[in-house]
Amino acid sequence: MIRPIVDPSRPKVYIETYGCQMNVNDSEVILSILQDAGYALTENIEEADVILANTCSIRDNAEQRIWGRIDQFKIQKKKREGVVIGIVGCMAERLKDKLLTAVDLVAGPDSYRSLPSLLEAVAPGTPQINVLLSHEETYAEISPVRLDKNGVSAFISIMRGCNNVCSYCVVPYTRGAERSRDPETILREAQELFENGYKEITLLGQNVDSYRWESPKGNVSFAQLLEAVAKISPELRVRFSTSHPKDISDEVIYTMAMYENICKHIHLPVQSGSSIMLEKMRRKYNREWYLERVKKIRSVIPDCGLTTDVIAGFCGETEQDHKDTLTLMEEVVFDSAFMFAYSERPGTLASRKYPDDIPYETKTARLNEIIALQGRMSLKSNEKEIGKVQKVLVEGPSKKNPDELCGRASSNKMCVFPSRGEKAGDYCYVQVESVTSATLICKRID
Repeated sequence: MIRPIVDPSRPKVYIETYGCQMNVNDSEVILSILQDAGYALTENIEEADVILANTCSIRDNAEQRIWGRIDQFKIQKKKREGVVIGIVGCMAERLKDKLLTAVDLVAGPDSYRSLPSLLEAVAPGTPQINVLLSHEETYAEISPVRLDKNGVSAFISIMRGCNNVCSYCVVPYTRGAERSRDPETILREAQELFENGYKEITLLGQNVDSYRWESPKGNVSFAQLLEAVAKISPELRVRFSTSHPKDISDEVIYTMAMYENICKHIHLPVQSGSSIMLEKMRRKYNREWYLERVKKIRSVIPDCGLTTDVIAGFCGETEQDHKDTLTLMEEVVFDSAFMFAYSERPGTLASRKYPDDIPYETKTARLNEIIALQGRMSLKSNEKEIGKVQKVLVEGPSKKNPDELCGRASSNKMCVFPSRGEKAGDYCYVQVESVTSATLICKRID
């Protein structure tokens, strides 16, 4: 395991990370590459020689935020001669030359190995760019520099890219084709993390269920990889994200049930409860398929946590389509959800084929209705936990009360409970006494 180098004699790099967990892991890979090239991390932008923003292009508001940050970065450039500003990640891949008019360096998700040479080549009037996508790059042998604060939970990327080409999604164009990482390197990284005190790892991929490694030694499926990581130690919790409803297999579900240390939580993005919308989104499943997968999960793992993603106001969405989403949410009772109004992304199939014809006001009203319903569903889901005992991995003090601790149950639900002097990384047994829509409020029983 590698920790950030803090060395005043080295040029300093400051990284801001936006978007998903995979971007967090990418930032850790970037810092590992730059540390090997002689750079050191700083958390103070005022002393940075290199300022990087690791970006997301999933929604327009994410990109707009980055443009605002670039203006702030330029203030640092005016203060100190020689400061280099770089945009890396998905936004770099999507906007390419447009960004070169605003920053010194642009690097896509598959070009992080070239960052040291790009930085060396930067000079006034000569911005540098590398946005070539790869069919092979997985950064498999690079040990990420861990940027987490508590040394308890870490991310491991098991694959890159995506082959699904959902009509609304820009990811296949910014992260390239799907390719899986050598399982031996994944297991080595997980073992290293556990030996260095980490208690929880999350296996990451755009669609982890389609992970597959083929070699003369034999093929490895995601279920087999999940089992191999779980076998490292019963004290090491294993999570994964994200699953795709069309691909999550019975084998994965049964593997989860077999091992206590594989956390009983699945993030299963539905996007819409309408089969008509799902077909237009090119999700390759319908409402009935999704509900069957939920039924299977709950028949094998009754207490499995389920979370999801929901898009409001996709192209051509009718009031009935919207109602279909609401009724599916009521039937499933998700623990929580990421909920967004549809944001057209240039270059996607939807932007080329379907007019973005739902008025902003309608999108907003539907989204607000979805958010309000999910609030009620979250509370309903949490109320079922009252009286149950949970094994919780301590993350640290509660934000609201330093005399209390917080941590997550296997289901990924957040628990708050009285402290007895434990530290982050300890396990505690608690019993749920009351709940809010976001939190289980517990008492100690150990």
